[in-house]
Amino acid sequence: MNLAFIGLGNMGSAMARNLIEAGHRVTVYNRSRAKAEALGVAVRIAASPAEAVDACDAAITMLADDPAVLEVVTGESGIARALPAGSVHIGCSTISTALGRRLAAEHAARGQQYVSAPVFGRPDAAAAKKLLVVAAGDAAALERSQAVFEAIGRQTFVAGAEPWQANAVKVCGNFMIASMLESFGEANATLRKAGVDPHLFLDVMSTLFGSPVYANYGRIIADEKFTPAGFALRLGFKDCRLAIDTARECNAPMPIASLVHDRLLEAIALGMGEIDWSAIARVSALHAGLPV
Repeated sequence: MNLAFIGLGNMGSAMARNLIEAGHRVTVYNRSRAKAEALGVAVRIAASPAEAVDACDAAITMLADDPAVLEVVTGESGIARALPAGSVHIGCSTISTALGRRLAAEHAARGQQYVSAPVFGRPDAAAAKKLLVVAAGDAAALERSQAVFEAIGRQTFVAGAEPWQANAVKVCGNFMIASMLESFGEANATLRKAGVDPHLFLDVMSTLFGSPVYANYGRIIADEKFTPAGFALRLGFKDCRLAIDTARECNAPMPIASLVHDRLLEAIALGMGEIDWSAIARVSALHAGLPV
């Protein structure tokens, strides 16, 4: 396929590289040209999002938040005005359900297709092609996008026919991970004060739950190794806020989400916004009077 890839952060760079290795013809755009050049001669580098998509079958976006996605799609040099009719925009960013609905309407009005396909996984999983893809949209558009999903992930789940439904799954999933990080941090602080080795607790919990999320994040918390950030805490805060927004749309109370939201906000106020979001555990340690 002729693909355009926009957004070459830690996740996007790995995803774009996997698409290239899968044999797709990839044009990339990123605000920092150096990240595009790092992909090598196998890619064409565009000067704008519009230029990147002007002859593509599908455009993939992997950006930080709603404002960044909105600018890339609807801005003066955005992809909406240049994406060929019938082509599909595959949105892999973690965005609000409201923006998911807006993007679907924007593309439909221009005769284009839109699929929401956010992913679960850290940069190392992206590099290893082990992401979990959660997709939603028109059945024909999903079928056309399948080759992209297979190139970047190990499994794809279809959330529904409306693109915003995939965004709901993603923000609720990130809320659950954030809740686990808060719980692990609270338990870890208590056990440190009890004189129990945090790594022993990690071994017990990893055996009990059998989850790579517990094993991987639990190790980061036990080792207190929050840099470099695989996923910045400020982005986790944003995602928790989006989960609460989705809950409000659906009239579904999420009281724990409100607690975790405020805990992440406290971490940001303490200067932790750019380190890994598992550093929420430091807040519990500070409240317990432990050194961090």
